[in-house]
Amino acid sequence: MLINFLVGLPVIVLCVMLQAVFLALCARRYVALRRKMNASPSRAGDVRLLSMVMVVMLIGNYVQMALWAALFLLLGEFNDFTTALYFSGVTFATLGYGDVVLSPQWRLLSPLEAANGILMFGVSTAIMTAAVIDLIKQNAAGEQEQHSRQAINE
Repeated sequence: MLINFLVGLPVIVLCVMLQAVFLALCARRYVALRRKMNASPSRAGDVRLLSMVMVVMLIGNYVQMALWAALFLLLGEFNDFTTALYFSGVTFATLGYGDVVLSPQWRLLSPLEAANGILMFGVSTAIMTAAVIDLIKQNAAGEQEQHSRQAINE
């Protein structure tokens, strides 16, 4: 049991670091795009921003799944990367189909990856929610400003 934790812990730490990298990349890109949008806000710009956030975070999660798959290959649990990645994706996303399983020696890595995955998807959801809230506030402020200008002109 302890060996599973000791083998999985470095991957979890690496996943947390990768998530932070993708989060920082996403946040910087979001801020840069948002500044450009302030000059001429549009629905298409909102869609671009939200799509960018989703895609960047999804790629980050996929890279983490691939990292776990590489560990499973290293441990000799699977013969090919495709099967290892399939198992990893199902586990990381906490689906747990059970059609492909780890050997008894390494099966406790599964709940570690699932816990890692649910945490990382939670962080991805949080950044997406933050982006949506930011755009709602931006659009509401823009509408308020537009109503104020109309009232002054009347």
